[in-house]
Amino acid sequence: MNYLAHLYLADHTGTSLAGSVLGDSVKGRLCGAYPPSIELGIRLHRHIDSFTDTHPVVLNACARFEGPLRRYAGILLDIYFDHLLAKQWIRLHAEPLQQFAKRVSTVIWQQWPHPPLMQQRLASFPEVLLSYGQSHGIATALQRVSQRAKRANPMVSALPLLESKHELLAQDFDAFFPELIEFAEAEVSRLYSITN
Repeated sequence: MNYLAHLYLADHTGTSLAGSVLGDSVKGRLCGAYPPSIELGIRLHRHIDSFTDTHPVVLNACARFEGPLRRYAGILLDIYFDHLLAKQWIRLHAEPLQQFAKRVSTVIWQQWPHPPLMQQRLASFPEVLLSYGQSHGIATALQRVSQRAKRANPMVSALPLLESKHELLAQDFDAFFPELIEFAEAEVSRLYSITN
């Protein structure tokens, strides 16, 4: 899952919003370099990613991609599922997305104010989260991910394909996301029982 889904799940489970964002950038074992609440959020992020990557609905959705984009199907789904989450936000969360985006950016900074890069990213974070509901936001996300990849890739050109598969991917999202919420709830209980 991408930023919006991870933040939704962290908010839903009452775990660290900063940890849910740092989960992509922090590598290796967690050995106390971060506060316990953030480490729990990072662990939850990693477990959510593992659950997502091996879920039958997601694997079936990945199989919908052909040719050179098949290799990047998981990344493309992460981004497009954030788009679908943003489009359905009013049904899934009591707080409007615009308010949620501003609130979580503030809370992330309060929880983890240290790296200058984080401050720079958080300045535009509300706009980034809101943009996931629009085609131009997905195009921008695809461009960013494509540029960060170590080798040349076709992800920047994937938006037309994603939009052509919208109905099928929306069905996949509707089948998968409730199970992901249940998993996150159960995983938080399990992680708390281990750390306490």
